[in-house]
Amino acid sequence: MELVLPSVEYKTSYIEAVKEFQANPDNSGRSKAYRNLDIPELEADFEGFVSKLISHAQGENLPEGYVPCTELWLVDGSEFIGNVSIRHRLTEYLETHGGHIGYDIRPSQRGKGYGSKLLELALPLAKDLGITRVLIMCDSKNEASRKIIEKNGAVPRDGVTDSETGETTLRFWIENK
Repeated sequence: MELVLPSVEYKTSYIEAVKEFQANPDNSGRSKAYRNLDIPELEADFEGFVSKLISHAQGENLPEGYVPCTELWLVDGSEFIGNVSIRHRLTEYLETHGGHIGYDIRPSQRGKGYGSKLLELALPLAKDLGITRVLIMCDSKNEASRKIIEKNGAVPRDGVTDSETGETTLRFWIENK
């Protein structure tokens, strides 16, 4: 098991994972990103999709207001297990909606310890990017994610309630030295 840059090598497994996310009733922000992917487009130009993901680390091909972000995939052999996004810096928005690191595990692989491993592997890479104090967040109802974050040395900071949805997001700091 390792973290790798997105690669066409994982096309079949990645597309299978996207289908799992799209079939899953979870409607969190991270799952919405998979719901917005078009399977026929991925199948037709997976190489372009991968190139775009990789370019985000240089601040290229990003939507307005987004920060450079390193995308990495957790793989086991040829199987895509999950994704981690390491945002190189925080904006005012990311301080309350996202933090430095966001991650997800494909639905069929949850509950197997992959989330903890993914975050464990991502933290040294965040440190290499100069992020020595990592802000990480999760929905207050997401017990599994909270446990992953705490297992990796997080200290609770506070919670932020979205005025529109009423949902609370928990914020944690991880000293990454």
